[in-house]
Amino acid sequence: MKGRGDGGGTAGTFRIAEGRLGDEPTVTVSAPDGQARATLALRGATLLSWQVARGAPGQLTDSTDRTELTELTDGYRDEAELLSQDGVRAGLLAPFPNRVADGRYHHGGHGHDLLPGVVGDRLIYHGFAREAPFRIVEATATADSARLLLRSTSIRPGRYPGYPFALDLDVEYTIGRRELGIGIRARNVGGTTAPYASGWHPYFTLSRPRPIDDLVLQIPADTLIRTDASLIPLPGKEALLPLDRCPDLDFRTPRRLGDAVIDACFADLAPGPDGRTETVLSDPATGAELRVWQHGGYMHVFTGDTLARDRRASIALEPVETTTDAFNRPEHAAALSLEPGRQREFRFGVTYLHAYLP
Repeated sequence: MKGRGDGGGTAGTFRIAEGRLGDEPTVTVSAPDGQARATLALRGATLLSWQVARGAPGQLTDSTDRTELTELTDGYRDEAELLSQDGVRAGLLAPFPNRVADGRYHHGGHGHDLLPGVVGDRLIYHGFAREAPFRIVEATATADSARLLLRSTSIRPGRYPGYPFALDLDVEYTIGRRELGIGIRARNVGGTTAPYASGWHPYFTLSRPRPIDDLVLQIPADTLIRTDASLIPLPGKEALLPLDRCPDLDFRTPRRLGDAVIDACFADLAPGPDGRTETVLSDPATGAELRVWQHGGYMHVFTGDTLARDRRASIALEPVETTTDAFNRPEHAAALSLEPGRQREFRFGVTYLHAYLP
């Protein structure tokens, strides 16, 4: 495999090594100077850990400083957590992000049931990719970064109930010393148009062991997506609430999270000069800052209040292509449709900055 290493590699370049989380295969990328390390599980192409040195680049003075890394994500800690998918920690969301109401939708004149035979609790969310098997098809490393290309061909007719479409998924990770970039690319390899959208469900931690309450959040969004009690958006334009009318969830100006309980989608994101939208999470106590960037789409925020472990120890900042229940919303039909032979990509990532406070 091109560029893949086993803990070694060319001196002065990023290193790529295979490993295991229990019986689950993993791959770890390490910077040559010890300033960054990321570990992925091949199941779901799932980011398990992203660690970055807190010292200022170019100002590290000894080997101890060079290996003092801080964990920036709150991922699965062991094989059991990965298999349980509890909290969908850093899950890649495809072919749909978030929920599909009642597990049912219509597409191409046909009704589809994602939970056939299930009565009662028909909650389904975040697609199938997060549990799909991926394999590394390309791995390259330079002095500045490493690139991993992972592929899954598991989405096929008959494999997942209610989704009779064929997709190849490529996930590209680019890992540098201070930035992690991800691209999800889907190609329709079937004979019919498929409904498709993607996203990412990472949890970020800047304040551990403190809760997230003292962190400061900024979201460059003008609109909140209003939902019912099941977190399904209200019909049509009823779902669109200008944030001027919702001051409790207006984070256009940076503000402390406090005890806010959030599980909400933000729309009408304002891009910066480079075309990327940036949602900013910062810790005033340390000067640390994370900038979650994306090209288009929406930002879903979840403060982790219902997690099975470590509630409010981290916050989910989720770049998504579409709103919740997009499969049942006519206004999303054109954006969702992926025609045979066509492909679509959604790119996003996160940058770590530090003010180097004394």
